[in-house]
Amino acid sequence: MQRSSGDSVFRTVTTTTRPQSHPRHLATSPGVGGAAVASVGISLPPTVVHSHEIESRLGLAPDWIERRTGIRERRIAADDERLEAHATAAAAEALARAGVDAKDVDMVIVGTSTADELMPHAAPLVASALGATRAGAFDLGAACTGFLSGLATGAAMIDAGRAGAVVVVGADFMSRITDPHDRSTAAVFADGAGAVVMLATGEPSRVGPVVLGAEGDVAGTIKVPRDTATITMHGHETYKEAVNSLSVSTEQAADAAEVALDEIDLFVYHQANSRILAAVAERLGLNPERVIDCIAEVGNTSAATLPLALAHSVQTGRLHDGDRVLLGAFGAGFTWGATVLEWGVPA
Repeated sequence: MQRSSGDSVFRTVTTTTRPQSHPRHLATSPGVGGAAVASVGISLPPTVVHSHEIESRLGLAPDWIERRTGIRERRIAADDERLEAHATAAAAEALARAGVDAKDVDMVIVGTSTADELMPHAAPLVASALGATRAGAFDLGAACTGFLSGLATGAAMIDAGRAGAVVVVGADFMSRITDPHDRSTAAVFADGAGAVVMLATGEPSRVGPVVLGAEGDVAGTIKVPRDTATITMHGHETYKEAVNSLSVSTEQAADAAEVALDEIDLFVYHQANSRILAAVAERLGLNPERVIDCIAEVGNTSAATLPLALAHSVQTGRLHDGDRVLLGAFGAGFTWGATVLEWGVPA
């Protein structure tokens, strides 16, 4: 293991200070509607584990992991690191970028499968650490689809006029539930957190209809039994289900938003495996340059992959205010979903 050099587009957020308020003169009180995603923030553990270290441990050939998954390295949390701290840091960065004071937040939603304790859940701890003193808070469990489900919930609350500012976090420490000797999971899963701030703008919602689905009859494809608390995954079956669900939900979300696929600027999918991303792009006839693939540096961080991929897209100059972006995810359950949104807030 080694510490991050800081050269990566993904950087570790270590801030513990609360964001200062720099209002954009947007409505942040219930009753105005019109959801928009104003900003994104991330936080990653500083420890980097390269794929060759895992290959050596598991007796795999050099580059075996990267050839099959696209992953070169990933972040792994130390024993004394808390998911709550990284979720809070990601949310604090997003609030600072949005110019929103934590005291103006109405709701904090954390999508996670790996909270630090069974109880209390992560969201109330994050809200408290942020200083979101009047916010409601709850965790949302939908595995790797958790962030997208949280986004759907936040948008619905804002569009209904029941909230003006919502923080949605996707955070998972998958290393805490991964068997280090199981190559099907140890090769892909990693740790991280990302968050967005959603605001009411008083204008038409910039978040399109969110298509969500579930197929419990294939739930055994990915599971964490209570007696072992260790994730198991059937790789081939997961691959087939993932490609199909992402492809179908992409078309459904585009239809619901009344846009053609060639009118979408960027496709940001759950970063599970580069092969899955390539297969979806091929099936739908998408230009690979419009499909974000940033899994090489961070691995599969479950509910955190979508905000991490959004941050990557912003930092590399591929996502700009006003761009139309499709978000899609799949996860254990079997859960899946997608939506089309217009990035940023109205000028």
